[in-house]
Amino acid sequence: MKHTNILFTCAGRRNYLINYFKDALGDNGNIVAVDMQLTAPALVDADIAKKVPGIYDPGYIPALKEIIESENIDAVISLNDLELPILSKHKAELEALGARIIISDPEVISIAFDKWETFTFFQEIGVDTPATYLNLDDALAAISAGNLSYPVIVKPRWGSASIAIDIAENEEELRLAYQLQHIKVKKSILSTASASDMDQSILIQEKIDGEEYGIDILNDLEGNHYNSFVRKKMAMRSGETDKASSVINPEYAEIAKKIAENTKHVGNMDCDFFVKGDKVYYLEMNPRFGGGYPFSHEAGINTPAIYLAWLNGDSNVDQFNNFKAGLMFSKCDRMMPIKN
Repeated sequence: MKHTNILFTCAGRRNYLINYFKDALGDNGNIVAVDMQLTAPALVDADIAKKVPGIYDPGYIPALKEIIESENIDAVISLNDLELPILSKHKAELEALGARIIISDPEVISIAFDKWETFTFFQEIGVDTPATYLNLDDALAAISAGNLSYPVIVKPRWGSASIAIDIAENEEELRLAYQLQHIKVKKSILSTASASDMDQSILIQEKIDGEEYGIDILNDLEGNHYNSFVRKKMAMRSGETDKASSVINPEYAEIAKKIAENTKHVGNMDCDFFVKGDKVYYLEMNPRFGGGYPFSHEAGINTPAIYLAWLNGDSNVDQFNNFKAGLMFSKCDRMMPIKN
């Protein structure tokens, strides 16, 4: 394997991903991690840590360009939903510097980032998804007609990390949650992403009572489907999977393949779905590494090693796929020393 330098943007708390890539690289490259705060925990484990402006700052892309050139970066991986549209928009100019930007095309990012587009996309390709409404009047009309029932989910249309998600048990709660979420979005980091249609920035969605799963749907760097890796969620914490067990199921794999072949996304895509009766309901698509990836990794799929092989022109990656079912793992916190 040739020397390969990887840049992680919006590194945040993803220490596990930094270390998985360091293990896969060995002595054949460096991990460079950047964040708007040098106290971000993931920067501690990187070989090189740098501070950059916030993603909406005009100086953000120029800062990434300088780092790509100065650190001889071969590939860039984003770890933040809100950054994906920005990097995708600037993909060509960043790649002109010689780095591979492992991110999907703007059309795919838009479908995944806009939860209303996600809903319509799933409907168009024949994947079951919870009934979703773009405004309060439509949701109330559906409830009156018997097409939707309480409880319902109220959530931002352009959301990230389970910010501001509520469950409404009746009409009073629905009206209050809908109004409050508009206020929350305007005051939160989601305000910029929601600015294009603030009046319709909140969705009302059918709540599916079933078993919850996460899945990593892996395409190669040209958007061709490789495989998928499922985990059954046993516990959640702060919007992320806290405990899960690996699963192998042909039906789930076939649905994932349909999604992958229609998105042609690049690299890993983290998705959530519910199973109720004989139906599989997909909720979201996150075309990046998600907080559930460690469960896939520990169950036997080494996606960082696969990325490095693809970056080096090697398509023989089955050696890195030893995924097994029935392996349960749980996250735990650890303390990181931060230099002031």
